[in-house]
Amino acid sequence: MQTKGYVVAILGATGAVGTRMIEQLAESTIPVRELRLLASPRSAGKALTFKGQHIAVTVATPDSFNGVDLVLASAGGAVSAKLLPEAVKRGAVCVDNTSHFRMDDNVPLVVPEVNPDALNDHHGIIADPNCSTIQMMMALEPVRRAFGLRRIIVSTYQAASGAGQSAIEELKTEAQAYLADEPMTANVLPVKGAAKHYPLAFNLLPQIDVFEDDGYTHEEWKMIHETKKIMLGDKNAPDIKVTATCVRVPVPIAHGESVWFEVAEGQTPTAAALRAEMAKFPGLVVQDDPAQQLYPQPQTAAGSRDTFVGRIRPDQETPGAYNLWVVADNLLKGAAWNAVQIAEALVARDLVRVPAGSAELFE
Repeated sequence: MQTKGYVVAILGATGAVGTRMIEQLAESTIPVRELRLLASPRSAGKALTFKGQHIAVTVATPDSFNGVDLVLASAGGAVSAKLLPEAVKRGAVCVDNTSHFRMDDNVPLVVPEVNPDALNDHHGIIADPNCSTIQMMMALEPVRRAFGLRRIIVSTYQAASGAGQSAIEELKTEAQAYLADEPMTANVLPVKGAAKHYPLAFNLLPQIDVFEDDGYTHEEWKMIHETKKIMLGDKNAPDIKVTATCVRVPVPIAHGESVWFEVAEGQTPTAAALRAEMAKFPGLVVQDDPAQQLYPQPQTAAGSRDTFVGRIRPDQETPGAYNLWVVADNLLKGAAWNAVQIAEALVARDLVRVPAGSAELFE
């Protein structure tokens, strides 16, 4: 195992997730010998701080990864598709926060508390799941382990920051215009490249990502198939039925989700039993006391690495079915912190190396 420290590169270092990756890396257990900050030409020359050191951002090219051990990437799927295979060729192990590699059978999709053993068979690229999927996995994995799991119906309440810093800024501008009784203009949501854009301030947008031919959005598709891949190792596994409705809400940071789920046939745990299993799960905090109006909220979850769960209660019409409410900071546990956790696990398991023949898999 390497002891002198690792050369780490952050691809997309100036973005909403990238800046948080720098912060989380500084607080991690990873010994960093050198940090390279990579971004597009428009960000080149900008200086960012890591452990009190000012580091200049440079333009990301294939040769930027020469001598790099670990890459944390959050610069968009097209950038990851182009540059991460080049990084793997140069011997770097990559943790990718985009959706590009998530459904690739050669790429583990990992929530470290849920399926860390998937890292053992990596081929140089590990995918960070969708932010909404991550927090749902955190809430449901302790249930699955104790009581089984056969069906999930989730409705999401996703923050503007899931669409990037530009969506946060647009939400603020729209809110100011609305309160000043002025027209709101929208150029980002629901999807940057869409023919139509709608304001998010004082509104709800039941579209996240593009629509598929079956009427589901790609975000909903991701939650369905990522859940199966993480929990069952197969993106099309039939053993757990999943459906989703994903909605963008006028909240800056931290997603909420209402999750209805059925445990294994014949299992009827009490709400108290579910809470007890969740309370033991690392990184999951139970906030569930209706008498004290205690339940997870985006305003209190923002800035935390933890995932918060509450409103845990049985479905009174369906034995073995339950409801819960789960909230997490989509930029931390939903992105930057989960990626750094994966990197920590790679270091701890002595897996920061590219197996022979891996580069050919991504050509």
